[in-house]
Amino acid sequence: MTQLSDCLNRLAPSATLAMSQKSSEMKAAGIDVINMSVGEPDFNTPEHIKEAAKEAVDENFSRYSPVPGYMDLRKAVSDKLRRENGLDYSTSEILVSNGAKQSVCNTVMALVNPGDEVIIPAPYWVSYPQMVKLAGGVPVIVNAGFDQNFKMTAQQLEEAITPRTRLLILCSPSNPTGSVYGKDELEALANVIKSHDGLYVLADEIYEHINYVGHHESIAQFEGMKERAIIVNGVSKAYAMTGWRIGYIAAPEWIVKGCNKLQGQYTSGPCSVSQKAAEAAYNGPQQCVEDMRQAFERRRNLIVSLAKDIPGLEVNVPQGAFYLFPKCSSFYGKSYQGRTINNSTDLAMYILEEGHVATVGGDAFGDPECFRMSYATSDDNIREAMERIKKVLAKLA
Repeated sequence: MTQLSDCLNRLAPSATLAMSQKSSEMKAAGIDVINMSVGEPDFNTPEHIKEAAKEAVDENFSRYSPVPGYMDLRKAVSDKLRRENGLDYSTSEILVSNGAKQSVCNTVMALVNPGDEVIIPAPYWVSYPQMVKLAGGVPVIVNAGFDQNFKMTAQQLEEAITPRTRLLILCSPSNPTGSVYGKDELEALANVIKSHDGLYVLADEIYEHINYVGHHESIAQFEGMKERAIIVNGVSKAYAMTGWRIGYIAAPEWIVKGCNKLQGQYTSGPCSVSQKAAEAAYNGPQQCVEDMRQAFERRRNLIVSLAKDIPGLEVNVPQGAFYLFPKCSSFYGKSYQGRTINNSTDLAMYILEEGHVATVGGDAFGDPECFRMSYATSDDNIREAMERIKKVLAKLA
């Protein structure tokens, strides 16, 4: 009898990757699909970063690095946090991992015991609840829907806390909604966290630089919060380096040591060449980051205006990241050629098969009333995709 472990059977597959896979299969079959399902910048990695990687190869950075990453990279991260965020972290409070995804999972595995509760505002990134389940924890989902601009309030956080609560996972700017928590909102959440002993916050700040409201605010900035916060960040989104797989945590040293112990057993240090490239990203010129941010902001404005022109969709204006998360529940119960739309997953599949645009249903993100589109693609693709979506949604009656 073949039987996978109970631990693995608790996990759901990634809906984002599943939609991307299906769109790739359709493309391979010769169908012209516009893929708006995956959150990945369509820009190339900046030249000075690529040059640093080539140099690293020539200089034989081809051996195992220390488990927490090269000291030079951790120093670059420390300098970045001080320069850009006003946060003071030593190199011993930083751990570099194989992408921010591993950084999140390391933290959850290091802090959460079986039965511990982890508060996750919905909509959420699809992997958060699955990582909590992997650790034997209990995801406690707090609904923060369209009407509150997808942001959890301090009162909601307070009401969700029990004696079993160990961790809050907060993503700002947010995947999948693009919502950004302001300084006052973060301070209110921080005050709740500080009033409960043994409660920590994992602050996923991977979209920090893709921000349309000015300076990024970190929950770690408030008095007493450095001891309670685990910042997760990396080079993937800001520097168009998704495939290089470099993320990090900045956290209290005892948490970093725990994650280091864990990482030492199941991956060791991240790719040596990628680390040298990331070092160049943090230490080098930053104009490339601003150029990409401006392009994303232009695309945000474009997709919002086109989506607002589609009858039946309710659209907010995302303040960061590169996702639109429109409310689509007005289409539920409608049909086309015998095919009925019962939920957002049905709608995303209908849009893919009838309109040849890959999106992701909001069910996977904990909000069944919406669906996610990534606008990390060209202006022409956005225009064509929205035209196709408008046409196929108009067919539903």
